[in-house]
This record gives sequence, C-alpha cells and structure tokens, in this order.
Amino acid sequence: MSHASEEIASQPACWRTAIEVAAAKPAGLPEPGERVAVIGCGTSWFVAQAYAVLRERAGQGETDAFTASEFPLTRRYDRVVAISRSGTTTEILRALSQIGGVSKTSAITAVGTTPVRDVADEVLTLAFADEQSVVQTRFPTTVLTLLRAHLGEDVSRLPEHAERALSMPLPDDYDGFRQFTFLGSGWTVGLANEAALKIREAAQAWAESYCGMEYRHGPIAIADIASLVWVFGDAPHGLLDQVRATGAHVEVSLLDPQAELVRAQRMAVALGDRRGLVVDTPRNLTRSVILT
Repeated sequence: MSHASEEIASQPACWRTAIEVAAAKPAGLPEPGERVAVIGCGTSWFVAQAYAVLRERAGQGETDAFTASEFPLTRRYDRVVAISRSGTTTEILRALSQIGGVSKTSAITAVGTTPVRDVADEVLTLAFADEQSVVQTRFPTTVLTLLRAHLGEDVSRLPEHAERALSMPLPDDYDGFRQFTFLGSGWTVGLANEAALKIREAAQAWAESYCGMEYRHGPIAIADIASLVWVFGDAPHGLLDQVRATGAHVEVSLLDPQAELVRAQRMAVALGDRRGLVVDTPRNLTRSVILT
C-alpha cells in the first residue's frame, strides 16, 4: 500500500485531533475583526481559498487568499497566515520575510523545526498530520478542519463523514474517463481546485476545475461521454441537467464537501495505481519547491 493510501485513511483520526487543537485556542490564528490574508502554494493555496470564503461568511472579517508568489506587498493586513506543510517552500519564506514588520505573521506547518519558524511571528505545528507522500492529502484537510473549528463551525460530525467517504464506492468505471472536471461554489471552489490537482499529480490525468456558474461559459464544451463532472456542494440551478445532456457522468456530493474531497483523493490514487504509477513520488514533483 502506498503512503498516500495510508495517509488518506488516517484522516478521520487527524480531523478529530485537529478539533481538539482548535478547542485549546492556539496562538497565531486570526481573531474576529482582523483583516487577514492567507497565503500558500499549490494545495495550501486551495485550502486558503476555502478558508477565506468561510471566514468572511462567518462574519469574522475581510479575508483574502493568495498564492505566495503573487502576494501584493503594497496591501496592509492585520495578519498574514502562511500554510506550508514543509515550512521550506521558497515563495512562502520570501513572502513572510518581506511582510515581516508590516503585518503580524503566522504559519501553519507540519514541521516546526524548518526555516519558516525564523520568518513568522508565530508558528502552529501539526506534526501529527505530516506526510511521507509527496502528494498532500491529510495535512491540508487537517488544516481546514482546524480552521473551520476555530471559526466556530460545528465540525463534530466531520470525522464521521470522512469515515463514510473511505467506505463509499468510487464512481463507476472511473478509469474509463479521459477527462475529469470538478466544480464548486463559494468555499468549495478551493476544494474543486484541490481535487483536480490530485488527479493531475497522482494519475497524470486531464483534470480541470471551475466555479459552477462559470462552467457554462465555455468549459462545458469539452464535456462528453468520456468526461466525469464532480460537483462539490450544491449545484447551481439547472446545471446538472445541462451537464448530463452532454453525455458526461455526473457525480454529486452526498457528504460534507470536505469529506467528498476524501473520495476524490481515493479516486486519484486508485487511478494512478491502475496506470502503474508510483503515486507517492509523481514525476517532476518534490515534497517542497526550493529555488536557488
């Protein structure tokens, strides 16, 4: 069994621990009323996207999400939160170094002894969610569980949803599709982006992601009988009928959308396995992007 498969299966336990960590009110997480930016790269950026929407919906303050390399240094925030599993990503370290002294900075990482500790004012380490696979699964979802709990959401049943996601069947004949599309709205756009990334990383397959309402403005043109279209959360009115009319297979969420992401992770790894790929070490990828 791959490390990725084991790490996917460990998510219910990791999420329960994250809820306990949130209950202890750790330092460094945004306080209500703060103007916040959240930065990350790749998977961590998609977590930032989901959290930014959830925080604003909770009425806790203006919240923006940026990939670290595109953070606008001319903007001023009360706090900038960086998400980085390794704590070594070059763009994260550069951004925090440039932001320091202007805004309060926090980092959420899986390895607290890495360079991020030297450039962030406060560091929250989730070592129990660290991973051996290059492909991230449990760390980002554990971070999102922590952040949702910190916002005051009732996430007590979220680990149960994850357990169900581990046992529910995957889409029929998933390895027969040539193209995968993931759709979301609001906070689930970030989840859709992450699901598509898992398919690209673990299975080297053609995967895209869009806002549900935006999908009709061009991207639906690629949908046909060889497409799987997976919707996270509620679909915009009429969209499912339009997608089914293309001949595409439609998959809808039956669980909390975050738990639905677990099913998508499983599919990505299973698809990679069927293609004979080493899903823990995808081609051209490393655990952390460190630039000279």
